[in-house]
Amino acid sequence: MGNNYKNQAKVLLSQSDHTFVLCGPDVTIADNRRGVRPLLDLWEQHIDVSSCAAADKVVGKGAAYLYLLLNIRCLYAQVISQPALAVLTEANIPVEFDLLVPAIQNRAKNGFCPIETAVWSIQDPTEALSAIYKTIEALNK
Repeated sequence: MGNNYKNQAKVLLSQSDHTFVLCGPDVTIADNRRGVRPLLDLWEQHIDVSSCAAADKVVGKGAAYLYLLLNIRCLYAQVISQPALAVLTEANIPVEFDLLVPAIQNRAKNGFCPIETAVWSIQDPTEALSAIYKTIEALNK
């Protein structure tokens, strides 16, 4: 069941300008925003996506923790960082990807993504969530 939804999400991601797609029984969620905001919105709205597969353009360790907290069934990523893959693999979430990188770059491509940096040494999903919120707050100032 999960593979069908993963394939559906993967196709929707590749054939659109979406950055993120979730597919499951009777649900398809897509978003064009970059970063972790779409995942945080799902978390904040308490939307049950535990029967869904996700497809994402870029998955860093912060997004991996959010996918873990959202309890997704499986994930396809066009680009995934090694720490993100480790988090998802340890949680037994099947992951398919096109490109594995040491870390996610920031948008200016002159350093690491601030969310990736914020959770780099964190091993707990709840602690990661707190660090993500603190980083977003700091970036919005």
